[in-house]
Amino acid sequence: MNAFFFGLGFSSQAAVTAMHTLDENVSTLGTVRTAERQKALQSAGLNVHVFDGTAPGPDLGPDLRKASHVVLSIAPGPEGDPALIHHRADLDAAEDLEWLCYYSTVGVYGDFGGNWIDETAPLVPRNDRSDRRVLAEQAWRDYAAERGVKLAILRLAGIYGAGRSAFDKLRDGTARRVIKPGQVFNRIHVADIARVTALAAQQRLEGTFNLADDEPAPPQDLVVLAAQMLGVEPPPEVAFDTAEMTPMQRSFYADNKRVSNAAIKAALGTELIYPNYRDGLAAIYQDEHP
Repeated sequence: MNAFFFGLGFSSQAAVTAMHTLDENVSTLGTVRTAERQKALQSAGLNVHVFDGTAPGPDLGPDLRKASHVVLSIAPGPEGDPALIHHRADLDAAEDLEWLCYYSTVGVYGDFGGNWIDETAPLVPRNDRSDRRVLAEQAWRDYAAERGVKLAILRLAGIYGAGRSAFDKLRDGTARRVIKPGQVFNRIHVADIARVTALAAQQRLEGTFNLADDEPAPPQDLVVLAAQMLGVEPPPEVAFDTAEMTPMQRSFYADNKRVSNAAIKAALGTELIYPNYRDGLAAIYQDEHP
């Protein structure tokens, strides 16, 4: 397996590690936005090209043309998906290409009033960034069909993990306890994204799947639990209607749904490593306090 990642960010780097855990012979490489980031990841042993999404990556073509598996983890812009815009010809020339994976978002569904939904739910996105995801999903479906390769679309919930959790927000003073009655968020631990990606790549999984944990929960519950674990006072409650928020922060509260993960677990024959936020936070805490 020669795996190429467009966008070696938080989730993709974890997926690289998971792929090597499953198969020590896998070859992995990918892209970052800046030369500084390239240097940092290369020092950690990763093979990295610079691609900022505004123009073709100057030297990634030969490696991309060798890829058998390509994971796409770059947010689409107004014109579409940067990888497809700037490197379609290289993908076309990848003779061994057999699997594509696109990281999308559960934001494509919009609002369902807190009800449970699965992959059959209609897509009614409520902001531009989710609209672009819907268009990008279809663009990759069309491309995969043209090429005759398998495509897995993973609709990711809110991502957390070590270095990006309620603990970090409490420490840096950005944690908030905004109360909107009935509101729940869906989330997924980065380790589960990584493991699912590695298993899906190994099996060349095809289809569109939600990737969220088993237990959607009010966002303030995570803050309270993390504060208890750290032995600090949680931030005071703030009513949603009076909370100061950026338009993007407020937009997350416009969608209220419970996203089912049954399809991905059935497709891969597996359960999640961290099926709820309590397990996920406990694992992060234990790693930080061995």
